Amino acid sequence: MTISEGDTAPDFEMPVAGGETVRLADLKGRKVVLYFYPRDDTPGCTTEAIDFTGALADFEAAGAVVIGVSPDTVESHQKFSAKHDLAVILAADPERKVIERYGAWGEKMNYGRKTVGLIRTTVLIGADGRIANIWPRVRVKGHVDKVLDAVRNL
Repeated sequence: MTISEGDTAPDFEMPVAGGETVRLADLKGRKVVLYFYPRDDTPGCTTEAIDFTGALADFEAAGAVVIGVSPDTVESHQKFSAKHDLAVILAADPERKVIERYGAWGEKMNYGRKTVGLIRTTVLIGADGRIANIWPRVRVKGHVDKVLDAVRNL
């Protein structure tokens, strides 16, 4: 499935740490930053999670919730979060249902070779439930600042 800016955001429900579940329906009326990342505790993914955690108070002040999504398990997320003192919500999507629904799974270049996998992507959902911004094929450095600016301007 391909999503576009202006579309109604596809609903989701995913497990998070502590036996909880995060649902888009429960976040109605709030801005939602969904950032899709390939794997817990890898260099780029760790930097991105730490950057989002560092700016979390600013996102919350702008009325946004930040959710990281990967195909890793809840247990993996708990270890990753504890190791790096992460404050963002990390949702598990091992069956890739949400990842694929949001267009973050597909062909990509990895070290000069074509592979199929998670494409680092960020999606900003407005308080109205529509997709406000999509950042495909994210480069981690400076990305969080761009997303925060978009949240503030929404």
